[in-house]
Amino acid sequence: MVGVQIVGAGIHKFGRSDGVSGLDMGVAAVRSSLADAGIDWEDVQFVFGGSADCGAIDSVLPVLGYTGIPTINVANGCATGGSSLVSAVAAIRSGEYELGVVLGFDKHARGAFNADPELFGLPQWYGQAGFMLTTQFFAMKIKRYMWEYGIDEESLARVAEKSFINGALAEHAWRRTPIGFDEIVSSPMVSDPLRKYMFCSPSEGAVALVVASEKYVKEKGLSGPHIKGVSIKSRLKGSFEVFSPSMPFDRDVSPTVLAAQDVFEKTSVSPRDINIAQLQDTESGAEIMHMAENGFCEDGEQSAMLKNGETGLRGRLPINTDGGCIACGEPIAASGLRQVYENYTQLKGRAGKRQVESVRLAYSHVYGAPGVSAVCILEK
Repeated sequence: MVGVQIVGAGIHKFGRSDGVSGLDMGVAAVRSSLADAGIDWEDVQFVFGGSADCGAIDSVLPVLGYTGIPTINVANGCATGGSSLVSAVAAIRSGEYELGVVLGFDKHARGAFNADPELFGLPQWYGQAGFMLTTQFFAMKIKRYMWEYGIDEESLARVAEKSFINGALAEHAWRRTPIGFDEIVSSPMVSDPLRKYMFCSPSEGAVALVVASEKYVKEKGLSGPHIKGVSIKSRLKGSFEVFSPSMPFDRDVSPTVLAAQDVFEKTSVSPRDINIAQLQDTESGAEIMHMAENGFCEDGEQSAMLKNGETGLRGRLPINTDGGCIACGEPIAASGLRQVYENYTQLKGRAGKRQVESVRLAYSHVYGAPGVSAVCILEK
C-alpha cells in the first residue's frame, strides 16, 4: 500500500474574525500550509474539501492561481473535514496523485445551527414541532447514557473545565479564558443536564493540510507524520443518531464504533497504544460517550477517568488538547481538520505550553449528522 504523510499544515484562527470572509480564511490556511511544507501552489495536484456556508472549494483558485487541477467539493455535515481527508488519502494511495491539499473553511452566523429536516429525509413538520433542536437531542441522549452507566453530572463539568484550560493554551482557539468548575456547574441550564458552558458554538475558521505520498516526500526531501490509517462509516439501522425520530428497541452500535474498530484492525494498533486523542465534543456529553465508542474505556468508566485527571494534558490519555469544539467552536467544514492539525502540531513538537510529552501515535475522531464518523491515526 502507498504510504501517505502530512507534510504541511495551516490554520486560520477559530472564533469570530469580523471583516474577514470565509474564503479569505481558507486562502490564508492554504498559504500557511504550503509555507509549512516548503512547496509552491503550482506543485499541488488536487484540492479536496468543503465549506457549508462559504461557497465552493475552487473559489480559492482566482486568488491562489488557475492551474487546472481537480477540485472536489465534499459535503458531509460536521464530518466534512474527516471525509475530505479520507478521500485525499485514497486518491494518493491509488497512485493517481502524489501531492494534494485538503481544505475546510466556514463562517457561520451567530446563533444555533438551523437544520432543514428535508435535507435529512424528514418531513417539515418534524422541524416545526421542535424536534430538530440539536441541544435537545444531545441532552436526551446523554441523560439516558448517564442513567444507564452511572455517569455523574460533575463529569460533564469536568469535560468543559478541561476544554477551557486547554483552549487557553492554544493560539488558534476561540475561548482563551479558563472557566472554573464552580462557574460551569452554576451556569444556566440549557437542556437538562447540559449547561451553558458545556456546549460548543457555531464559529469561523479554516484549516488546510498538505498530503503527499511517501515516495514524493523522499524525492523532495520533505517530512511529516505518517497517516497510519483512516476510516469512515455511516449509521446502521438500529443506531440512535442525530435527528433520529425514535430510539429502536433493538439498538445497534454507532458509526463511531464501526470506524474505530475498522481503523484499529487495519493498522494493528490498540486503543492502549494511542498517546493523545481528539474526539468530537459538540457538547460535554458527546466527549464522554465517544471515549467509550472509540475504544478508550468501557461504558461507565469515564467519571473516574475524568475525576482522576486521566484525560488532562498530563494524564494517561490527553483528550482534546487544544480545547476541542467547546473551546474552539465549530466551523463545520474545518472542525475535523482542526483535530488533525492539532495532532500534527503535537507530533511535530510545536504545541508550546500544551505540548504532550513523547507523542508517537495520535488519534482523531469527527462525527457528523445524521450519523457519519471519520477517524484518523497519525504516527510520528
